[in-house]
Amino acid sequence: MLESAQPFFDEGFITEIIRPIKSGKEAEVYLCRGAAHLTDGHTLVAAKLHRARDHRGFANDARYLEGRYRKETHELRAMERKSRLGRRLSHGAWVYHEWETLKALHSAGVDVPQPIAVAETGLLMSYIGDEDVPAPRLRDVRLSPPQAAETFDRLMRNVRSMLLANVVHADLSPFNVLWWEGEATIIDLPQAVDARFNPNAFELLRRDVCNLTAYFNRFGTDLEGEKIAADLWTAWEYADLWVDDSW
Repeated sequence: MLESAQPFFDEGFITEIIRPIKSGKEAEVYLCRGAAHLTDGHTLVAAKLHRARDHRGFANDARYLEGRYRKETHELRAMERKSRLGRRLSHGAWVYHEWETLKALHSAGVDVPQPIAVAETGLLMSYIGDEDVPAPRLRDVRLSPPQAAETFDRLMRNVRSMLLANVVHADLSPFNVLWWEGEATIIDLPQAVDARFNPNAFELLRRDVCNLTAYFNRFGTDLEGEKIAADLWTAWEYADLWVDDSW
C-alpha cells in the first residue's frame, strides 16, 4: 500500500510517512509530514490510500453506483464487464468520486477534512488529531448529555447541508465521525450518493440518521430517527430545506 503514496511524494505534497492511522476494508490511512507551502499550511496531513477494487469491502457496490453514471461510455462498458481495464477504471472512479464529493462538501461548509490533493491511488486531506494521537472515532467517545445534544444538532445540520448539496453520505455512523477538541468531523465518502438520481437515496439517508439517533439516545436523548429522516427528505423533495442555527 505504501507505494500508493508515491504520487504525493513525487508532487512534493508530503515529505515523510510518519505512521499508519487506520486500516479498513476500503482503504488504509497514514499520517504524513506535509509540505506546508503546498498543503495550505498543514504540516500534518492524512493520506487515504484506497485498496484495489477486488479487495473493497462493499458487499453490493451497485446500490451506491445506481444513478452515478448517466451516459453510456466505453469506460463504463469496461467497468460493467469487469475486465482488467474496467477494474482499474472502477478503482479510480471510487477515489475520484470521494475527492469530488469532499471538495463540494468542504466548499459548502460541511464539517469534513479539507481536501488537498488526489491521485488514482488515493487522496490527501487535512489530518484530525496531533502528531502523538489521532482523533478517536465518535463511537469510542463518552459524551455528557449536553455534549451529546449539541453534537447531534451539529451533525444534523451537516446532514442537512449535505442534502442541500444533493449528497447523502450513505455510510454515516459513529464509526465514520471523528471527535477532536470538542468538535465532530465526518469522514469516509466514497460511497456517497446523489439524492437526485440514486433510487436508494432515501433509504440510505434513513439508515444514516437512524445510526446517529441510536448512538446519541445512549446519552439521554430521545430522538426518532425514522421521523427525522422522513421530514428531511420531504423538505428536500419540496425544496423547503434550509440550514440555520437549529436543525
